[in-house]
Amino acid sequence: MIVSLWTHSAAAQSPAGKKTGSGTDAPVAAERTPDPKPREEADGAPELTAKASQAIDKGLKYLLSTQNKDGSWDSDGKGTRAVAITSLGLMAFMAKAHFPGSGPYGDKLDRAKDFLLRKAKEGTDGYLGSVMYEHGLATLALSEMWGMTRNAKDDDAIRKALEAAVDVIVRSQNVGGGWRYQPQMDAGQDTSVTVMVFVALASARQAGVMVPSETIKRVVKYLEGAWNAESGGFTYPSHGNQAPTIACTAGGAYAAQLAGQRDAEMVAAALRWLGKQAPGIFAGARYYYYAHYYAIQAMVQASDEQYAKWYPRIRDALISKQQANGSWSKGKQGGAGYATPMAIIILATPHRYIPIYQR
Repeated sequence: MIVSLWTHSAAAQSPAGKKTGSGTDAPVAAERTPDPKPREEADGAPELTAKASQAIDKGLKYLLSTQNKDGSWDSDGKGTRAVAITSLGLMAFMAKAHFPGSGPYGDKLDRAKDFLLRKAKEGTDGYLGSVMYEHGLATLALSEMWGMTRNAKDDDAIRKALEAAVDVIVRSQNVGGGWRYQPQMDAGQDTSVTVMVFVALASARQAGVMVPSETIKRVVKYLEGAWNAESGGFTYPSHGNQAPTIACTAGGAYAAQLAGQRDAEMVAAALRWLGKQAPGIFAGARYYYYAHYYAIQAMVQASDEQYAKWYPRIRDALISKQQANGSWSKGKQGGAGYATPMAIIILATPHRYIPIYQR
């Protein structure tokens, strides 16, 4: 089960001068240049509505109000899963083009960035967090921040932490192609963890970090085994003879797309399976925010048509689920939690500011 954590064109350069490109010749998704600003319902493409923009801004203000003194965010106000939630918090702001060191939130995002870099320095082997879920999210955040801080010293520190984090992922891949909770080759594998860390690898590769072709080939092999050909969905264990889940199917489809399998039958079948879950999938689902975090990105990768059908439904559902204080968290857990930054990232999909969330 999913643990309760929960439970960039080749010639283009970032503002800091970082060239984006491939670290290996294995196929991954091509990048899309982000639009300078979102449009509302232009040319039939679903874009941000005024309500969606307001919901994002309200959510970001909530995150600012729950940021800890050390720059982190966590799930309960006590430091639990701080590496993971801080990484998601940073990406929530970056999804709206707010980056460390610049703009109205530059100082606060600098503090969050510094928190992750401190955690990277505290470790001796490149491992970030306490489980591979956290490590994957931290790797992804570092990759998407690299070259965007407008500070050469920070850029170098991020690069070193990112390369070390990628090395942890590559060397801990199971012989079957996947990963599980800890960075050990013999620790087993499951679809949820595998997707999380592979998305991070794909992002790092887009940014120019070397990722072996063999690593990607093994991921494809794993996904083929986790795909249930009869139903079309992906299952949680490394064999597809169990019932598929929404989160694993959405994540499996997205990971397969990033691994160069965009036209594979397992991707097409997974998208069809997800479509059959509508409209109920928008009202509620197990691991709701986690599942939709992947589902919207799979639709982006699939086609403009698929995205145009999916985004307005999850957009409106998320707006209706937002709490009065700007969060997407119920109860008094005390921290930002993972739901709020994930909801913001989903809502901000039309911006396309984060390369790994582009097609």
